[in-house]
Amino acid sequence: MRGLTFLAAAAVALAAPCAAGIAQTYPSRPITLIVPFPAGGGVDAVARIVAEKLAAGLRQQVIIDNRGGAAGVIGMRVAAKAAPDGYTVVMSHTGITAINPALYANPGYDPRRDFTPIGLIATTPIVLMANTAFPARTVMDLIAMAKREPGKLNVGTPPPGTGGYLSAELFKAAAGIDFTIVTYKGTGPLTNDLIGAHVPVAFNVLAPAMGNLQAGNLRAIATAGAERLSLLPDVPTIAESGLPGFEAVLHYGLMAPAGTPADVVARLNDELRKAVGLDDVRARIAADGGDVLTSTPAQYAADIDREQRKWGPLVRKLGLNASWVKVE
Repeated sequence: MRGLTFLAAAAVALAAPCAAGIAQTYPSRPITLIVPFPAGGGVDAVARIVAEKLAAGLRQQVIIDNRGGAAGVIGMRVAAKAAPDGYTVVMSHTGITAINPALYANPGYDPRRDFTPIGLIATTPIVLMANTAFPARTVMDLIAMAKREPGKLNVGTPPPGTGGYLSAELFKAAAGIDFTIVTYKGTGPLTNDLIGAHVPVAFNVLAPAMGNLQAGNLRAIATAGAERLSLLPDVPTIAESGLPGFEAVLHYGLMAPAGTPADVVARLNDELRKAVGLDDVRARIAADGGDVLTSTPAQYAADIDREQRKWGPLVRKLGLNASWVKVE
């Protein structure tokens, strides 16, 4: 028995340095960053900024893997099943963590059970934007148009479950109007159809449309943040345009599969905080209409809980669900 006890103690003593050694050598190979939306959209833009800086800090490749579809559900399912070893991480945002669980009867993942938060990255508001030929110039113009012909106005949004989609539903409820929501697989295709006038007006994130707004190919009617954007100082908020209290923003963050070692999560969080603190990262995110955020893993977890309490009951109160919405 004394021999067995000695062997067990020796095994534990040998295992501890090995575990420490693994942590010290992480990462020893490329890391995959799953982006649960198509290339060219707002989530993809933020992911590529972060991936570049993480790769430099970690001294390993960070490979973008776009897994678009079903408002982020497909990509999140893939990420949830990945090995919890720090070599697969996923870009997330409020729509994925706080809205999908209420909007989908079975999204196939639980943001808090199946994932370990790494840290927040940025925040960006939804923007109500239009094709340049769209006759409504203000929020009240749009509301009046919708009231004259209920249900006839087509309004584009990203997929069901995203902040843009829910913002459109919230807008309908707040304004007491009806219009037809036309959903797209991603913000990139939505922006293209908005420019081409296939859909006249949309609730969209700013990143994929910023260049076209600046070039005059699109027109911003209002933003959905609490305050005006520094990049669009002449564009009013929806709240100040006749719907007081209206606010819809997205928080972007980085997550890993549940069970990822705490020391690996801490390393990733440290590098992420360094990355978003860089002046060029702040400038690039600001150019897309966002502001950087930093947090500990615990603070990001608390943010997810807070956003779920905000959006979940509202989705259920409005009776929203994704089953009846056709994704084009």
